[in-house]
Amino acid sequence: MSQVAIVTDSNSGISQEEAKKLGIYVIPMPFFVNEKIYFEDIDLTQSQFYQMLAEDVNVSTSQPSPGDILDLWEDLLRRYKQIVHIPMSSGLSASCETAQGLAREFDGKVQVVDNQRVSVTMQQSVMDAIALVKEGKNAVEIKEILEKEARESSIYLVVDTLKYLKKGGRITPAAAMIGSALNLKPILQIQGEKLDAYKKVRGMKVAKKNMLEAMKKDVEGRFASYVEKGEFKLHIAYTTGQEEAEQWVAEIKEVFPNIEISRVDPLALSIVCHTGPGVLAIAGSHCLD
Repeated sequence: MSQVAIVTDSNSGISQEEAKKLGIYVIPMPFFVNEKIYFEDIDLTQSQFYQMLAEDVNVSTSQPSPGDILDLWEDLLRRYKQIVHIPMSSGLSASCETAQGLAREFDGKVQVVDNQRVSVTMQQSVMDAIALVKEGKNAVEIKEILEKEARESSIYLVVDTLKYLKKGGRITPAAAMIGSALNLKPILQIQGEKLDAYKKVRGMKVAKKNMLEAMKKDVEGRFASYVEKGEFKLHIAYTTGQEEAEQWVAEIKEVFPNIEISRVDPLALSIVCHTGPGVLAIAGSHCLD
């Protein structure tokens, strides 16, 4: 029997195909589209999702059903001694708390990690967990290490349209109307468990400049020791076209020529649901892998 299974969800941006190659398990996030349920990367692709947004279809996120989680855990525990389950940050979704409640019935065999991450930094946590399993760490040790790493990451993202923030109730219709008229681009940040406003600027060019400056400050400040030791990686995510994403990558490489860019990925659909298309993001994290 193998030692430790790694489970995450599709908020990590890890596809089902990649999960098989990595030897891990990804729970697909559910979406309600006109009251019909779809599952990310199972029967709902990126292109289908964006088409739905373009058609202004009513789309909402949900969390994995407890039954589906239990079925997966019970199946894995026939083949593994322990499970490390890495869900989206508890500050952004109730799925973490649900998993923690379910895990209490498994006598310590299932360890749910709340290391307050999402998307590309959550993805890094999964990669770190894989590396820790290879080092021979058990589930309890991996959970402790990953949760200790919780705040050793940073995400900045710019939202191109205010439509979806208004739709989700994060800004008022009046604020959205004024912001659109002024071409305001909100820069949001995740440094810990929640998504917070960082700055509002006029135009995408200025927004990208501000994000790069913010990450540079982090790199030269609180992450400096990791950078010196080669234990820091950058991650890029986007909901734009490929050309805009490639331009963003080039701009980041110019500012950070000596830091590895670990991944360049489309943003997970559960985040896109709240931000809409046209998003560019830069993230950085301490890496153990």
